[in-house]
Amino acid sequence: MARSTESLRTHRSPPEGQAPPGGLRPSDARLTGLFYLALVVTGVLSFLVIRPMIFDPGDPAATMAAVADSQPLARAGVALELATATTQALCALWFYRIFRAVDTFLAGAIAIFGMVNAVAILASAAMLATALDLVLSAGTGAAPATAFSQTMYLISENLWMAGNVFFGLWLIPMGLVARRSGWTPRVLPQLLVLGGILYTANAFIAVLAPTLPQGAEVALTAPATAAELWMLGWLLWRGARRAHSEPHS
Repeated sequence: MARSTESLRTHRSPPEGQAPPGGLRPSDARLTGLFYLALVVTGVLSFLVIRPMIFDPGDPAATMAAVADSQPLARAGVALELATATTQALCALWFYRIFRAVDTFLAGAIAIFGMVNAVAILASAAMLATALDLVLSAGTGAAPATAFSQTMYLISENLWMAGNVFFGLWLIPMGLVARRSGWTPRVLPQLLVLGGILYTANAFIAVLAPTLPQGAEVALTAPATAAELWMLGWLLWRGARRAHSEPHS
């Protein structure tokens, strides 16, 4: 009877706020890291590479002509935004999976903030698809279609801007729960929290003070970028550890 009681104590879930005795499973770390890597790659390609090749904020006619002349590129932009939303959602879910045993509230906050950002990107993809449909149905010479397609791109741009609030917010609970887990390098959680605060602040500054120099935006977003790449690399490193180090259920 004593042995049975001891066995129950051994298999009892750890108190919230303490890391599980087995630590982080390499398979969970690997999958989370791969989702995070896919999120970074698809996000960079869709927003920083393809979008500037098509969207001209000050010239609706140029935007419409670019969509009409480069339909495969425009379609790739829509597909990549869909992929970005998908990987953001999966990444949010897997962060919840790996950190829920440490702190359910903080892990849930990561998932919620990540999901809200995924919805914003999904809406952005719908706007881009609508702009493409308008161009294909009306042609490049129709003034109303030109104005509407430009409006779709402007709304899409601002959906990304609004989503930046939650992309910054999700780094804050990520840093707090990483610190509580004790799994990561000591400086990483602090950088995640700092990066999240500055990234969120930058979203408001972009609206309230749009004439600030580009260097200010770089300074505000650089800590978040560094923290994300570090977290991504750490997850992949943990996931690459030998299979026999993974705890068995």
